[in-house]
Amino acid sequence: MADMTFANVSRDSGLSEVMTNHLKGIGRMFYIHSPKEQLYQKPEDVPNFFRQSYPYFLIFMIIEHIVLRLKGRKGIRLNDGITSISHGIIQECGRLIWRGAESYLYTWIYTHYRIIELPWDNIWTWYAAALGVDFCYYWMHRACHEVHILWAQHQVHHTSEDFNMGVGIRQSVLQGWCGFIFYLPLALAIPPAQFIMHHQFSYLYMFWIHTEAIKSLGPLEYILNTPSHHRVHHGSNKYCLDVNYGGVLIIWDRLFGTFRPENDKIEIVYGLIYNQPSFNPMYLQIFYTGYVIEKFRRFETWGEKIKAVVWGPSWEPGTPRLGDDAMKLDIEAREKYDVLLPGWCNFYIVLHYSVILYGFFELASKYMGMTPLSVIIFVLYVIASLTIIGMVLDNSKYAPMLEVLRCSALAFLSRSIATTPIITALQVFYVTSAMFWCLHTLKLLEIKKKVD
Repeated sequence: MADMTFANVSRDSGLSEVMTNHLKGIGRMFYIHSPKEQLYQKPEDVPNFFRQSYPYFLIFMIIEHIVLRLKGRKGIRLNDGITSISHGIIQECGRLIWRGAESYLYTWIYTHYRIIELPWDNIWTWYAAALGVDFCYYWMHRACHEVHILWAQHQVHHTSEDFNMGVGIRQSVLQGWCGFIFYLPLALAIPPAQFIMHHQFSYLYMFWIHTEAIKSLGPLEYILNTPSHHRVHHGSNKYCLDVNYGGVLIIWDRLFGTFRPENDKIEIVYGLIYNQPSFNPMYLQIFYTGYVIEKFRRFETWGEKIKAVVWGPSWEPGTPRLGDDAMKLDIEAREKYDVLLPGWCNFYIVLHYSVILYGFFELASKYMGMTPLSVIIFVLYVIASLTIIGMVLDNSKYAPMLEVLRCSALAFLSRSIATTPIITALQVFYVTSAMFWCLHTLKLLEIKKKVD
């Protein structure tokens, strides 16, 4: 009896701990924390809160979709949602390769040049770090819109014509490298562990404000960055351009003159001003950099060439640094890019995408015990797979042959790994998929767009 009682107590204690951890995880999404529980001395002591939040990203997106459907909205489109998640995975793949290298310079500056010794285990240091990180984020984010070469990377985040939580993880693989320099002044005072922690908290908070499911947060709209404020930031309408750069707090925009409230009388059009019709994540990651290079080559003098790179995206000779507002387009309405695939094709995409996600999660959990070369090879597989899936979503003429090659390669690799029931099933899965797309390539099967 005593053993049974002990077992029941242990089980209840375990369930209570799991529930507590999940509540804390959900709280982190809203920047709700207990500072005393999150005081870390060394950068390596800071948990990867972003990776721990993967399940909450998915749960929040599902809840948002349900809420939008109940409100009579379309919810998250499969093709656009998958593209957003692909961008998030590509960014995370970059982090697996960099292995935190972006923060090395911050740690070096703090170690050698800090001008004040703030105690790492003091809650006032925690709050100072939170405020400092958010202040620097404002200027980093503003620079990413006002410096052309930085915008070439940040524009990835604005490529979706929808506005939902999936967009919150649609990021450039180089975003961390483009923005880290703006946080370096904090290294003169803020301990590296506090910086790394709050940098994660900031991005977790900004995930859920990408939504049309929440109209207003009432009085909090005066202080916090909210879905309403961020909807304006993502708009292509003229009144939405170059405003509302705040991360967690909107007070920086109010202080520095870049705040603009949402106008209920104007429907916000999302996406880039010159939108790119594609669900191919790698294309969306790199196409704009090509445009910056093209603009650089277009001018003859070095002064204009440099301005083409470091001044605003709309700059042209004879105009102010950020371009002439009178020449900027005012996007009022446009049809969203969409490719309507048959149901079986969408099922195929979801099935294969689930396998890719599983492979990525396995890589993310084991990469520290792998050689850098092995990590790079697996990362290239993930990125190539996401790119080909994106091409299938675009119904690209090159997608079938590339999918044949991808599935054939994976069937061969799975055979060489080991012989287990799961591996055998995977091999059959890929061989069958390769045969299907081979028949499609030979024109014996054809993808037909369904009528909307």
